Amino acid sequence: MACQDNGVACMSSGEGLAGERPLRADARRNIEKVMEAAAEAFARDGLDVPLEDIARSAGVRAGTIYNRFGGREGLLDAVVADVAAGWLRAVIDRATGQGTAWGRFTAFVEGMCEEQAADPVFNDVFSRRYPDAPDLRAVCDQSLAFGAELIRDAQSCGTLRPGFSAGDLARIFSVNAYLVRDRPAGDDGWRRTLQFTLDGLRAQPDSTSE
Repeated sequence: MACQDNGVACMSSGEGLAGERPLRADARRNIEKVMEAAAEAFARDGLDVPLEDIARSAGVRAGTIYNRFGGREGLLDAVVADVAAGWLRAVIDRATGQGTAWGRFTAFVEGMCEEQAADPVFNDVFSRRYPDAPDLRAVCDQSLAFGAELIRDAQSCGTLRPGFSAGDLARIFSVNAYLVRDRPAGDDGWRRTLQFTLDGLRAQPDSTSE
C-alpha cells in the first residue's frame, strides 16, 4: 500500500518492488529511507537533486538507489508519479466543472499553467523533462489525452479555432514551463502571454453562446 509524505508518495515498509521476492527487514528499511529522503529532497530542491545527496540523507550508499530503483527515473516513478496523477486529477476536476466547452478548455489550460508557475516539481513533470520515467510519461500522456477531448469539444462548438491540436497544447505548456522557471519573484508575465494565446485561439471572441 502506498502512503504520502511531504507531497510525494512513499512505499510502506512491508513492500518490496514488483517481481522481487520478499525483502529482508533491513532492505525494506533502506528502501523506505531512500523514498522518504527523495520525497523531501524533490520537494525542497527539485527533481534534479543529485542522487548522492538523497543517498547521504537516507544513510545508504548511492548504489542502493541504482540497485533498487534503476536510477533517477525509477525513483521518480516510485516517489512522484502517483502524486502527479493526483495533481492532474485536481486540474481536470476544476475544468470539468465549467459550463461550456470553451470554459472547460480554458480552465484546463489555465489550471495547468498556474500549477506550473506555483510548483517547480509540477512544472518539471508536465514539461516532460524525464521522458524515460514511464509512469511519469503516462501521466503526461493522460493530460494531453484529456486536453485533446476538450479541443474536439470546443472546436465542434465553434469556439476554438480549427487546426489547433494536442501537439499545439503541449507546446503551450512547454513555453510556459520556460517562462515560469527561475523567474524573478512576483513576475507574472506568463499570465499575459497565456491570455494573449487564449484570446488568439478563440474563434468567436464576441459570442457568448456555444
